[in-house]
Amino acid sequence: MKSVRLLLNTTDSVKSFVNLISSYDYDADIRSGRYVVDAKSILGIFSLDLNRPVVLEVYDDNCDELLSKLSPYMQK
Repeated sequence: MKSVRLLLNTTDSVKSFVNLISSYDYDADIRSGRYVVDAKSILGIFSLDLNRPVVLEVYDDNCDELLSKLSPYMQK
């Protein structure tokens, strides 16, 4: 499993993030505090507090291509 912090604070960023991650077969979740939602669920993501960074957890260690495409959303 790989985890990265993302900042998805606009409607357009959530939409493009979901479109990108849905094109991969990896199972992935987004965690915000104690809440966990499916990373491919746009409604689930909008139910989270998006003013703060969230944590993306990808359940595959061979997801480097996906992570490189997600670099515009990554929080350092």
